[in-house]
Amino acid sequence: MSKGDFEARLHAGVTAAVRHYWKTRSHQATRQGARAGRKDAGLRTAVTGGAQLDGFIALIRDLLVESGLAGAQVFLGRKETVLPGFYRPTKAWDIVAVADRKLVACVEVKSHAGPSYGNNFNNRVEEALGNAVDFWKAYEEGGFVSLDRPFLGYIMLLEDDARSNAPVKVDEPHFAVRTEFRDASYARRYQLLCEKLLRERLYDAAAFLMSARDAVKTGAYREPSAELAFKGFAANLMARGYALTRRG
Repeated sequence: MSKGDFEARLHAGVTAAVRHYWKTRSHQATRQGARAGRKDAGLRTAVTGGAQLDGFIALIRDLLVESGLAGAQVFLGRKETVLPGFYRPTKAWDIVAVADRKLVACVEVKSHAGPSYGNNFNNRVEEALGNAVDFWKAYEEGGFVSLDRPFLGYIMLLEDDARSNAPVKVDEPHFAVRTEFRDASYARRYQLLCEKLLRERLYDAAAFLMSARDAVKTGAYREPSAELAFKGFAANLMARGYALTRRG
């Protein structure tokens, strides 16, 4: 398969995953709102419904299988993706690949849709940092048995709307914030987060995508940073699978 064919297929896969995300959120909000007699404030029904990101998880599974892993070595269910931690007993990831008792890859897929961005952004940052620190400390302490360094990936899908793209002021009652955060939108903040996660080597690859709510039919999305494009994430992920399967 040529590079062009692969990228076209990858784009189609991401488009389908984005479409599934918005369609699932819409169905969950409508169904749960009708059952409750009203919709929860801030579309909480859609947020708590789960399964919105299943399209991305399935795409990642297919990429791992294509890189040489057997389907039985890639786990998706919550009970099957539990790994030991160091600062906590366990953590259930979104997708885990294990081959010959070696942890091959581990990926977390997150999303953030409006209208509330403030505190939820901080929560996402704390999750991403805490999960990575706990994961790598568990690896250093032999929690995953093998010496082979596993792949750790992070994906963020952010709603593309006026609020996520608008400049945000920061409070500085005592000390100045870093320059890059001044008037940075939540979209810019998420991009900075992903970039820093990579520069600090907390994650091996990260992808940052944005999509508007009306993409429920088209699955349209954009990637604000070429360095955080999904094709780069996919290339790094598959390289890890190829390396293990060719060696084994």
